[in-house]
Amino acid sequence: MQTVVHLIQGMFGEREREVVTHGQLRASTFTFDSGVHAVRLSNAHGELVILPFQGQQIWSATMDSRPLGMKSMFDQPYPTTSYLHTYGGFFIHCGATRMGVPGPTDSHPLHGELPNARYQQAWLSVGDDEDGTYIAVSGHFRYTVAFQDNYVATPEIRLYADKRTFRVSLQIENLKKTPMDLMYLAHINYRPVDHAQLLTSAANVPAQIRVRRSIPSHISPAPGYKEFIEELAVNPASANTLTPGLGFDPEVVFTINPKSDASGWAHSIQRLPDGSADYVAHRPDQLPFCIRWISRTPDQDCLGFSMPATAEPEGYSVEKAKGNLKSITGGATWRCDFVVGTLDNQSATNMHQNIINLQ
Repeated sequence: MQTVVHLIQGMFGEREREVVTHGQLRASTFTFDSGVHAVRLSNAHGELVILPFQGQQIWSATMDSRPLGMKSMFDQPYPTTSYLHTYGGFFIHCGATRMGVPGPTDSHPLHGELPNARYQQAWLSVGDDEDGTYIAVSGHFRYTVAFQDNYVATPEIRLYADKRTFRVSLQIENLKKTPMDLMYLAHINYRPVDHAQLLTSAANVPAQIRVRRSIPSHISPAPGYKEFIEELAVNPASANTLTPGLGFDPEVVFTINPKSDASGWAHSIQRLPDGSADYVAHRPDQLPFCIRWISRTPDQDCLGFSMPATAEPEGYSVEKAKGNLKSITGGATWRCDFVVGTLDNQSATNMHQNIINLQ
């Protein structure tokens, strides 16, 4: 059973207000100065700030007093659907009809319609599942284009009472009677930590970790960038330790084919110098690609060490030509699941070894 609280505009004011309390779990609502509505979920270890009506983004995440998200040029979200005009969120859903950087023959916006989608409905829920007692944010976004697309997106974020990890899921229901193309990427933007190690359940060889050699139109590389990319093409493991000064300016992108464990989950961590770790797990049977994105500049410091996806992020036409598009049959529903958050020292050590065993 779940207890559900439906969110309406009148519940969001300038002053933050607690609307749900359930043991160690709490939810409060407030409005950023920009006018964007937000829900703060908190538990014994930290908090998530979620934008229930704008993309259902996790704008920020904090665990054990440490901000997890990227350093960006935005101190708050802004009420726009333009991706780069409010880019600073910790977890951003990308897709679902298109995803990635549009190529010369594409007309879709950067990363599709989902990142800042205007949700028609949003709600809070409290319940219990196999992982314990949770508080969650969910909602509905219906996207309809005559003669073309008609679907409902239903994401959910579950924060548990005494866990440093939380669960995120997304369902896409195709309301048409004919198939729809599907592209999706989970843009999970951690903050990189100097001297941290990056590990994922894939061998450190070019066949399984491939660096992107093309340069998107929205970035301008610095001198030496192309040479750095060519080095990574031969030895991708040289980017596994975040040594200060490595040339992730403006960005470096890898595509990884991760291996799953006996339960069907692939695992990735940023192992911090203090022994703890940032963590992402996903199911390759749902999302076969794992994108690694690193951008370290004076204005932005970002690490998508594990961004699960249906395809590489090269835009609709290129990925269609590769055969990387998924399809949802008429009336069917597609789903993907993630575990995101942090691991304490012992859990990080155990996961580190698990990942090595899978490589």
